[in-house]
Amino acid sequence: MRETPIGLIGVGLLGTALAERMLAGGYRVLGFDPTAQQLEGLCVLGGEAAESAGAIAGCCDQVVLCLPSSDVVATVVESMKVDLRPGALILDATTGDPEATANLAARLAARNIGYVDATIAGSSEQARRGEAVVICGGAEQDVRRAEAVLATWSRARFHVGPAGSGARLKLVVNLVLGLNRAVLAEGLSLAAACGIDAATALAVLKATPAYSTVMDTKGQRMVARDYQPQARLAQHHKDVRLICELARRHGAQAPLSELHEELLARAIELGYGEADNSAIIEVFRG
Repeated sequence: MRETPIGLIGVGLLGTALAERMLAGGYRVLGFDPTAQQLEGLCVLGGEAAESAGAIAGCCDQVVLCLPSSDVVATVVESMKVDLRPGALILDATTGDPEATANLAARLAARNIGYVDATIAGSSEQARRGEAVVICGGAEQDVRRAEAVLATWSRARFHVGPAGSGARLKLVVNLVLGLNRAVLAEGLSLAAACGIDAATALAVLKATPAYSTVMDTKGQRMVARDYQPQARLAQHHKDVRLICELARRHGAQAPLSELHEELLARAIELGYGEADNSAIIEVFRG
C-alpha cells in the first residue's frame, strides 16, 4: 500500500468503481462525498473518509473528481482553492462541458496545478471490471504524471489532446453509444408489437450484422425490465444536452441526438430518471 493517499471526491456509482480499482492497485484512497452512505461504502471497501473536499486537497498530491456536472466540479474546486498546493494534480472523470473543462484547466495551470480530463467510456460495472476506456485531455507532462493511477482504472487509455479534448471525445462516444441503446430499444419494442418474443428477437439480432456490444450490456436488461442502475438515465440525458450544445458550438448537425434528447426527457417524465439508461425502452412501450 502506497503511503500518500489518492483523493477521491464523488463516491457514486462510477466513483466507487474507480475506488475499487485504485485500492486493488495498492493505493490508499481518501474520499469525500456529501452523502454519508456513499462514504460508509467506501470505508467498507478499505478506503478512508475525509471531512471535506478541502481536507483531501490539503493532504493529497493527486485528487480524482467523479462528479455529476461541470457546475458541480467548479463548486468543488472553488471550495478546495485555499488548500490546493502548487504541484497538485487533478484527474477529472466527470463527463462535463468541454469549454468549462478547458477554462478550468487554464485557471489551475496559472497556479501551477495540473489538470487532466480523464473521462471514462463505459458503465460503472465495466469500470469495476477494468473494461472501460479512459479518454484523456491535458498537458503531456500532466498525463504522464497521472499514468500510474489511470493504469489502475483501465488497460486502454488514449491521450487525445489538450485539456477539454477528453471531454469532447467522450461526448462523441456517448453520442454513438446512446443512439445504439435507443435503436436497440426501438427494435425490441417493434418485435414485441409484431408478436415476436423479445428474448428471441435479441438472440437473432446478436447473431446478425445488426449486432452491437450494447446488446450484451443492455439487451437482457431491456427484455427483463431490470433497471438497477449501472449508469443513470438522467445522467445520460445531461450528456445528450451537452452533445447537442457541442454540435451547435462547432456548427455540426446532430438531428438524431436532438431526437434522442426528447426521448430521454420523456423517459424522465415517466419516472425513469434514476433508473439504468436501458430504461429508455419504456418510452417505446408506452
